[in-house]
Amino acid sequence: MAVRACGLIIYRRLQPAATSKVADTIEYLLLQTSYGTHHWTPPKGHVDPGEDDLQTALRETQEEAGLQAAQLTLVDGYKKELHYPVNGKPKTVVYWLAEMNDYNTEIKLSEEHQAFQWLKLEDACKFAEYEDMQAMLKDAHQFLCSRK
Repeated sequence: MAVRACGLIIYRRLQPAATSKVADTIEYLLLQTSYGTHHWTPPKGHVDPGEDDLQTALRETQEEAGLQAAQLTLVDGYKKELHYPVNGKPKTVVYWLAEMNDYNTEIKLSEEHQAFQWLKLEDACKFAEYEDMQAMLKDAHQFLCSRK
């Protein structure tokens, strides 16, 4: 059976200049793990017994980034699954998209992570080394840019 994890792609909007495009005002939150290869990823983690997927995503975001559910707004209509092997076993990770309600909210890392960055799409894709994560960030960005 596949290992299951859930998380949130968290973004914030910069204060737009009158001439800026929507795409130029969005930054994504990535956390750098303090273990293994120190990869960069949105907050995510394994589903605990009795939890549903969204509860897991919100709990993991609180644990890993110090963000409460009330500090975020889930974006309707966006939910993606990534499937990849970890140590020879299949893993499924479900992501939702969430906007920071307050641009300046402080990020408080857990011991699982050693750094965080707010990144525009191009840089976020450079930090996120895995192709499926890069594709998901691009997909989320396109989804956001297509909304009014």
